[in-house]
Formats: sequence, structure tokens, C-alpha cells
Amino acid sequence: MPSVLADVFCILDIETGCLEEKHKRDHFTQLVGACLICVPDGMLKERLDPETLESLGLIKQAQQFNQKIVKIKTKLFYKQQKFNLLREENEGYAKLITELGQDLSGNLTSHLVLENIKSLIGCFNLDPNRVLDIILEVYECRWEQDEFFIPLIKSYMCEHQTLCHMLGFKFKFHQEPNGETPSSLYHIAAALLQHNLIALEDLYVHLLPLDSSIVEEHKREILEAKQIARKLTMVVVPSEKTEDKEKEKEKEEEKNEKPPDNQKLGLLEALLRIGDWQHAQSIMDQMPAFYATSHKAIAIALCQLLHLIVEPLYRRAAVPKGAKGGLMTPLRSKQAPRPAERFDDLSRDVFTMLCYLGPHLSHDPILFAKIVRLGKSFMKEFQSESRQDTKDRMDSLLSCFLSIADQVLLPSLSLMECNACMSEELWGFFKLFPYQHRYRLYGQWKNETYGNHPLLVKIKAQTVDRAKYIMKRLTKENVKPSGRQIGKLSHSNPTILFDYILSQIQWYDNLITPVVDSLKYLTSLNYDVLAYCIIEALANPEKEKMKHDDTTISSWLQSLASLCGAVFRKYPIELAGLLQYVTNQLKAGKSFDLLILKEVVQKMAGIEITDEMTVEQLEAMTGGEQLKAEGGYFGQIRNTKKSSQRLKDALLDHELALPLCLLMAQQRNGVVFSEGGEKHLKLVGKLYDQCHDTLVQFGGFLASNLSTEDYIKRVPSVDVLCNQFHTPHDAAFFLSRPMYAHQILSKYDELKKAEKGNRQQQKVHKYIAACEQIMAPVHEAVVSLHLPKVWDDLRPQFYATFWSLTMYDLAVPHNAYDREVNKLKMQIKAIDENTEMPLNKKKKEKERCTALQDKLQEEEKKQLEHVQRVLHRLKLEKDNWLLAKSTKNETITKFLQLCIFPRCVFSAIDAVYCARFVELVHQQKTPNFCTLLCYDRVFSDIIYTVASCTENESRRYGRFLCCMLETVTRWHSDRAIYEKECGNYPGFLTIFRASGFDGGNKADQLDYENFRHVVHKWHYKLTKASVHCLETGEYTHIRNILIVLTKILPWYPKVLNLGQALECRVHKICQEEKEKRPDLYALAMGYSGQLKGRKVHMVPENEFHQKEQPVRSATSGSLQNGPGNTGKPAVTAATASAGKAEEGAVEDSDKSKDKSQAAQKAASKNSTAANKVSSSNGSSTPNSKEKEDKEKTTKEKKEKKEKNPGSTPEAKAGGKDKQKEEKPTDSKEKTPKADKDKRKDDKKEEKSKIDGKTAEKEWSKERDVSNDSKTKEGSKVEKSAGAGSMKSLVPRSEGVESDRAFIFLFHPEEDITGSSSSPKLSILNHFYHLT
Repeated sequence: MPSVLADVFCILDIETGCLEEKHKRDHFTQLVGACLICVPDGMLKERLDPETLESLGLIKQAQQFNQKIVKIKTKLFYKQQKFNLLREENEGYAKLITELGQDLSGNLTSHLVLENIKSLIGCFNLDPNRVLDIILEVYECRWEQDEFFIPLIKSYMCEHQTLCHMLGFKFKFHQEPNGETPSSLYHIAAALLQHNLIALEDLYVHLLPLDSSIVEEHKREILEAKQIARKLTMVVVPSEKTEDKEKEKEKEEEKNEKPPDNQKLGLLEALLRIGDWQHAQSIMDQMPAFYATSHKAIAIALCQLLHLIVEPLYRRAAVPKGAKGGLMTPLRSKQAPRPAERFDDLSRDVFTMLCYLGPHLSHDPILFAKIVRLGKSFMKEFQSESRQDTKDRMDSLLSCFLSIADQVLLPSLSLMECNACMSEELWGFFKLFPYQHRYRLYGQWKNETYGNHPLLVKIKAQTVDRAKYIMKRLTKENVKPSGRQIGKLSHSNPTILFDYILSQIQWYDNLITPVVDSLKYLTSLNYDVLAYCIIEALANPEKEKMKHDDTTISSWLQSLASLCGAVFRKYPIELAGLLQYVTNQLKAGKSFDLLILKEVVQKMAGIEITDEMTVEQLEAMTGGEQLKAEGGYFGQIRNTKKSSQRLKDALLDHELALPLCLLMAQQRNGVVFSEGGEKHLKLVGKLYDQCHDTLVQFGGFLASNLSTEDYIKRVPSVDVLCNQFHTPHDAAFFLSRPMYAHQILSKYDELKKAEKGNRQQQKVHKYIAACEQIMAPVHEAVVSLHLPKVWDDLRPQFYATFWSLTMYDLAVPHNAYDREVNKLKMQIKAIDENTEMPLNKKKKEKERCTALQDKLQEEEKKQLEHVQRVLHRLKLEKDNWLLAKSTKNETITKFLQLCIFPRCVFSAIDAVYCARFVELVHQQKTPNFCTLLCYDRVFSDIIYTVASCTENESRRYGRFLCCMLETVTRWHSDRAIYEKECGNYPGFLTIFRASGFDGGNKADQLDYENFRHVVHKWHYKLTKASVHCLETGEYTHIRNILIVLTKILPWYPKVLNLGQALECRVHKICQEEKEKRPDLYALAMGYSGQLKGRKVHMVPENEFHQKEQPVRSATSGSLQNGPGNTGKPAVTAATASAGKAEEGAVEDSDKSKDKSQAAQKAASKNSTAANKVSSSNGSSTPNSKEKEDKEKTTKEKKEKKEKNPGSTPEAKAGGKDKQKEEKPTDSKEKTPKADKDKRKDDKKEEKSKIDGKTAEKEWSKERDVSNDSKTKEGSKVEKSAGAGSMKSLVPRSEGVESDRAFIFLFHPEEDITGSSSSPKLSILNHFYHLT
């Protein structure tokens, strides 16, 4: 309080002294006088003016008081207290030096010496300050005698400031331009600081350079480093480059010649050497980060101190087995940091010191290794610790070790020159972290660390420069030397090197092979960094994953994907990060990166997915694993055992196998509905295909590599997959299928062991029992997948059987096995004949080939037994497959919709499987299955299916059609084959009865000639659909139909005029698309060339089927589209199927007169349409009316005379009815003769009368006419359905299944755009929705 009052009076004193009013001044004086009781006089004398003090009576005279103050200040600040130097005797100083310089090894103590010094001062009148100076000088010369001089100075001195001034004077003496401060001076200053004899703040001001100069120097260094980096990245003329290099060398030499004398750094080094960490830390805090440790001497001193601290802990916990190492003597000073005994002690000083050291730990590789080994042993202890409280305590240490790795270890590695040992040592530590931690460290290292230090900025620029040099010269020929250079460069700065290499690969994909081969000299850490760099390059947000046209995936992404596959296969790199990246991208709804997974699985597991397989490859793919590996892929993929094991382990360890499958299955629809909204249709198709192909490939990998237990444990049941995970049914069964096969085989083996019996019959029964046990829950599970109505026609057992079997179960590819065995025999023969090959190599190769041969033969035998068991099982099951409670049409509809269509576009092998399964169901004589109806549905109306396919799906669909056509063509080619394989089968019944199939009743079977008419109709339907798609102008329609046509080329077209129609249209596409859409042009040209080559195998229509017969005279319901046209029953096949009018029109062959006339009108309309069709198929001139009349009369005469040789028994039975219906048939018939006449007319008349537009009009007119005729006829059919019947047909009654029948009309000209109530349309519409 007195002090505050004194301050207030001081202010008032100043203010009142300036005023002119005297009374105010008097008031102030009175106030102060009154307060003299509470404010001491001395305090007022300090703060008030002398005049005020005089007026208060505290001093006598103000003038005398002022003079006294001046005298005191002069004495205090300006007068020096000194002894009379003239009276000092030199002998005293000589004795003093002798006293201080004597041998100190005996019992001499600082106390005794101090007593002697005091005596000398007193005896010889020595100046105490000069004595102190001499003590410091001697101490400087004998700086190792700390234990003697420190207590002496401590006892001698009384003022810290005096000692500090003396040291400051000594430092200033050495601050001359060329002066150099001796290390001994630094040492004694450091020792005095350590023992608190002087304060750092007092001494620091005496040292040079100033802190501001140090900051400027640091900034200058960073700028210089950045300039160097900029120069290295610039394109410079060679002459300029050499000049720049010379200048840089000169600058460096200048720096090296005269390093500036930095006293602060010298003192810092001395402090570190004696272990005074506290003062050293204070000095470093005054400077920019890492400025002090960037000087080698400081860094080494700090490293030495760290060695001493970590030594005990290192010896206890981290010394490798067999290593000895040199023991280090600890510091004698008690003020030095305490050595670390436990890991907890590291957080006291060690981590802080390392953080100050930063990247300059590179100066001491031994300490680097020690720290890394300590980290390694800590991680092992951390991982083995089970108690939670201890683990929580260790978590902070773990984060400290991670920080040290980020801030110290990795930057230090960058500054080490190609030290592979340190890189491997560091990997021993890093591999104990999860990949997330490691990748975070690599990210910091790559993107942030290099910008923080001037040295690292230079190193980065030099690394990029060197990388450019190597990559410019890298070729296939010099892989080894270039690889060594890459290896050396990668040991220190892998992130920078790989970043540049990957950028080059993204531009030049031809570098992939040499780069992959050159990476064999990398360390384990470098491989891990490479994986991170690849993922970072893939995730680069600045790069577009689509090309500018938005229709294809960017080439940089394709290049990186190829590199991924090759690198991960060849080198032992951890896959978890890459797989998780793909999973995360799928979770985010992005499917571009599936390309990476596809490449990795293809290269690492040898599983290739392509729809461009040859027939031989496809055949090999239906065999066992060995046959697939030998003959199923384009490249002979060997040595994938280790790499596929690595991939499997990565998926299982990180639980990514099932999530990837499910995400891919869901993403297929996501590509279309979520991802594909703004994308080009072509790109959406490609992404869908990529997603689907990768799913098939990945699922194949899991099925062939996971053990039964692993697979069953991870894949849930099919109902859970579909209902809970919303997996599409085809994908769900694809994933479950291997599980069923594994389980059945396991159960079969179990039953065999339980009851030993070698008879084949017993084995089959056991196999069937195993199947029943495993598949019974599946049959129950599939019921929930569809509405109850579905199971009225298809049994769940049939549905599950279809989806659970594969081509491996249905047939043995004997030809493929023989082909591969013969190849191996040829190889053995070639080895024997090769005289240059060494004997031991010959022997090895022969043994390999022989072993493979034996494996293949054993596999074939095993598959044969398996197929026999499966077929026996199917034979027993078939009677319960199809219930057909509604109609035969409905049964086939559901079979196609739920089984065939979804699976035939799933994969190339599934396409073949679907075709073969249909054939198998037919061969097994399955009740309620109409083979004719099934094939008719498949070949008619392919437009919708083709239009809704992606590019790869259209290839598979084409393959499916090809296999179906192959079967049909085989039956069509020879009567004997037809009779043998179809003649007595329920699938070719024209009428179904409630009593079941009676093979003896020939009247119910479709005969050979009528079957040929049916096949011709199917070929015609395919032509119509193909031409329609080609005419649409839609990219997808044209592309897909061209792909399908190319696939079915071996079996279609077989009829000459249909082939010509196609050729004409494809030629037009070639002309139209040449400039617009080059990919369509290429497809069309390819098909056109192949089609011309197939012309020699085509036959005229009358050779394909008996054209002269009135083939289209029967009135019936079409196989496909409901109402057909009236025609002659003699050439119809009636296939039974229950149904309503909209599913297929039911007609009796015996018609009333009115009905015949109506049919005749409709037929004449269709005849006109048919003629127009033929004109668009090749003729240029429309037919004249007279010509039509002539043809009609000619046909009528012929048909009256001739008897129909290929007619069915039903037709022969109804002779009178036949005559009634001849006229409409004649009017509707389109004969080859008519075609020939048209062609003659075409030649005579001008060729250019009808161009492309006219042809299109003709097609559309024909459709309209046909639709008209069908609509009219359909209404009449309904009215007169029960008017009469053929002798062989049972009269129709509404409620009885046995009385219902369909009579099919085999009109080639029947239009594909039939009635809207067509069941086929509903199938295809639904299928469009599915795909």
C-alpha cells in the first residue's frame, strides 16, 4: 500500500508542478505531509522531486541533494575498484600458476589449494579478479580436471555476474574476423553452466552470431535448396548444365573452406558432450527447427549422449542373438540424464532428444539400428501383453514410437546413402505394425517430410534427377544393371523413386515388363512402400478414370492394374492394403478399380476370364483343375502355387473374401442403376462386364483355393445370401455351388468309409444318399426365393439341381484329355530328340511331363466315375422335376425365365451348360418337358434378349445359341440320328395325355420331315431378328447381334437365301458405319468375311427341307407368339400344352367353310408379306400380281397330283379335311421357284430400284400385314376352337389337362412381332429386367 501511495504522489507531483495555480500545489504538499505517517521517508525520497522533498522538510536543500545523487551514481557505475597494481608483485602470480599447475592426482584438494591462493593474494597484494582470470585460464588448459576446478571456482567466487563477464570477455576476444574459439573455452563454459555457476541468459548475450542472423541463414538455406531442386527439374541445354554444376561446386568449396565460427553452436556441442541436456535444449529452442543438428558435430554429440542413455535398456532387451557390441562408459557427471532401464524411461528424455535430432540421426547408423531394435522388442512385448491396464499404459509409448518413426527414422533413412541393411532393419520394426499405420507413415514421408528440411529438399530433387536418368535408359536388354541402380536409389528414397516410376508407367505401358523385372534388388521395406505408392497413384483424385470420350477406362488405370498383377505375383508384397482399397471403392459404389482385382487374381492365381475362348479351351474348362491349367487358358501359367497361397492368406486374414464377393454381386446392378446414370451406355456395359467377370474369376479362385472348411465357414446359405445380403440369385448360386460339391464329396467319402463296399452299385447308392442329405436343406431354402406360384410347375428339387450342377458333372471332355496327353507325349519325344539339352535337365523335364500325363489320366478316370454317379442320380430324380400344374407353356416359361436365361449369360461355361442341360433333360425323357416348345422359345424372338445384353453377355448368349443350334443341326442332318435321339421321346410329342407318355403311339410324335420344317422356321426367325437388330441403327443392337451372329456362324445360316439376306444387310452396315462408329465397322467387316467363307456350306431352301410340300397349310397356335395362320394339318406337329387362348391358340384341324375362307384371306395377306420379305432378302423388284397368280395355279396343280411324303399320321387320317384347306395353303405358300423367278426378274430389271429405305419399308409392311392376319385369325380361332377335330386329336374340354392340345404351325414367314399376349414376350421382358 505505501508503494502505491508513493506512486500516486509521484504522478500528482509531476502534474501539480506543471500548474500555475499555487494554491493547488499547496494543497498537494499538505496532503503528502498528512500521509507521512503511512509512507516511509526513503520511498518518497526515491520517487518525488527534490524541490517537493525540500518543501515537505524531508531534506535540507534540494541542490545539495542533487549533487549527492550524482556523486553516488558516478561511484557506483563509472568508478572501478582496483588495487594498486604498482604494488602487486610478479612472484605472487608465478607462485599462483605453480599452485594451480601442480599434479592433481594425489591427495590434493580444491580446499587446500584455495587456502594457498588466499595466502598468495594477501601476501603479494594480488588483484582477486586477475586471480580468478588466471584460474579460468589454467582450467581452460587443464579442462579435463572438472572435479578439481569446479569446486575451486565455486568456493572462490562470490558474484555470478563477475564470472559471467570474464567468460564473455574471453568469448569476445575470439570474435575477430578470422578468430576461432577454442573448444576448451566451450568446455569450461558448459561445465560452469552445468553446475549453475553462471546463468545461460547472462552468457548467451555475449555469444555470436545473433539469433536474427541464424534465422536469416536458415531461410537462405531453404531458398537455395529449392532453387537447386527447381534447376534439376527444368529442362536445360547440356552446356548450361555443366556451367551450373561448376558454379555450384565453387559455392560448396567456399562454404567448406571457411565455415563461420558459431559460438552458440560450439557451446551447445560442449553442453551435449558433458551431458547437460537442459541447457542444450534451451539453446536449441532459440534456433529454427533442426538448424543446430544440421551441423554434423552437434548431431554426433547428441547421438553420443543418446547412446549412453539407451545402452542399459538396449543390452537388456534389444541385442540380437550372437551380437556382442562394445560396452560404453557412462558419463561421470551426476547432472547428466539418467540411463534408461525400462521402456517407460524412454519417454523421459530419449524421445525428446530424438525429435530434436530429426533426420540427422543418419550420421549415426549404429544408433539408428539400436532405436529400431528397441522399437521392435517393445512391439513384441506390446503384442504379447494380455493385461488391459498395462496395455493402456503402453499405448502412449506406442504412439511415441510411431512419432519417432515418422519424424526421425524415415527422414534419417532418406539421408543415408543406399544403406540396405538399415532398410531391412527398419522393416523388421515396421512389419509389426498393421498396414494402416505403415501406410500413414509412408504418406507423411512422401508428401510432407521432404518439404520440411533444406537437405531433404535437395535429396528429393537429386533422386528424381537420378530416376529420370535410369528410366530413360531402361530396356529389356539392360534390366540387370538398371535394376541394380534402381535398387541402390530405392534403399534411401523409395517413395520419390516409385512415384516417378509409376508416373512413367502410366504414360508408357511398354515399360511395365522391364520395370517389374528390374525391381528384384529391392528390400522388403521398399516392396511395402511400392504397394503404398501404387494405391496412392490409383486413388489420385486429380486423375480421371475415364477417357475423354467417356466410353472407355483410362489407359493409365489399365497400366497400373497390369503392373499390380505382375508385381504382386513376382514379389512377396503384402496385399491387404490393395484388397481393402478395392473393397472400399466398391462400398462407395465405384467399380472402376475392379480392374485391379481382376489383374491380381489373373496373375497370382492363374485364373483367366475371357469370353474369347476357343472351343478347345472351353472343352478343357469343363474338366478337372489339372486339365483347366494345361488347356483352358491362353498362356501356360505355371508356378502360381506360392502367389495364390499369398492371395488366399491375405483374403482370409483380413476377412475380405466374402465381402468382396457380395459387393461385386451387388455392384453389378449398382453399375446400371446407381453408377451409370450419367455415363455413356457403352461404358456402363463395360463396367458391368468388368464387375461380372471379376466376380466369376474371384469366385473361381475361392472355390479352387479355399479348403472345404474355410469355404463353408465363410459362405452363408443361398437363402441368406439372397434375402439378407440381397445378392442376385445367379451370383448366390455361383458362390454356393462349390460348397455343395465339397459337402457332397465329403459326405460321400464319409459314407464309403463307414460301410466298405467296392461294388459300383453300392457306391452310386451312397453318392445318392450323400446328395439327398446335403441338398435337402437347399431344397427347403430355395422355396423362399420365388413366389409359391412358381413351384406349381417346377419342383424346388429341379431348380436346385439345375443351379447346383456344372459342366464337370454332366460330361467328360475325353477329346480335351486326349489332346493334352498327346501334347505331353510330343514334348517327351522332342526332349529325347534334343541333343543340346543337358542330361539332368532332360531327365527333369521328362519326369515333369510324365507326372503331368499320369495326373491327367487319373483326373479323367475320376471325372468319368463322377459323371456316371451324377447321371444315375438325375435318372432317379427326373420323374419329380416338373409338375406342370398349369400349362406346358407356363412350365417352359418358368424354366427359361428362372433357370436358362439368367445362367446362360453368366459365363461361357454356363452358356454351354445350359444348352447341354436342356439336351440332358430331353435325353432323360423327363415327364412334362416339351423339348420342341423349349427350343422354339429359345430361337424365336431373340431381339429382346440381344438388345438387353452387354458386350460379354452377348458373346455368352451367342455361345449358348450356338450349342443349341449344334444339337438341332445334328438332329436335322440325319433321319437315323433323329429317330434314335428324338423319335421316341416325350419332348417331341405333339399331344400330351393324362395317362402319360406312350412311346408306341407314333401318331403323337413329330416326324423327321416336319422337324426339318420347324428347323427352317427357326432359321428364318433368327434371320428376321438379326435383320431387325441391324436395321435399328442402335449401337447396342447392332454390336450385340453381330457378336451373336459371329458366335453361331458354324451352324447358322445354313440356308442360302437367308445367308444372302444377312450378307446384304451386313454389307450395308459396313458402308454406313465406316466413318461413324469404327468398332461396329470392324465387327461387321469381320463377320462379313467369315460369312463369305461359310457360303460353300450353305444349301438352297429345298435341300434344307422339302419346300414343295404345302408346309404352311395347317392352322395352329405358334410355338412362340400365340395365334398363327391357317394351314394344312398334314404338315403340322401338334405339341400338347395346357393353356389359355393368350398363351397359345388352340385349334382343331377340321374347320368349317367360313373359317377356311377367313384363313384363306389371312394367308393371302401373309403370302404378299412373304414375297416382300424375299425381295428385301435379295431381290430388287417387287412381284407383280400376274406372277403371283401364275405361281398359285402352278402350285395348286402340283399339289393335287402329289402326295405329301413327310406328312404326319394325323394328316393322312384327315384326307377330306386336307382338300378343303388346300386353297389357303396355296395362296400362302412361298416356294424356292418363286425366289428363282424373282432373281431372274432382278437381273433383267434395273438393280438400283430398291435401296436400303425401300427394304426397310418392305420389312415394316410385312410386319403390319402379319400382325393384321394374326389378330383376325386369332379372333376366329377363339370362336371356332371347338368346331371340329382331327381323328388323332382328342376333343378339347375346358377343365381336363389331357384334352388340351397345341397345334404348332411351322411358318418360316411368321412375323416375330406377334400378339401382345405372347408368353415369350413376358419372359423376355422379365429377363430384360433381370439383366
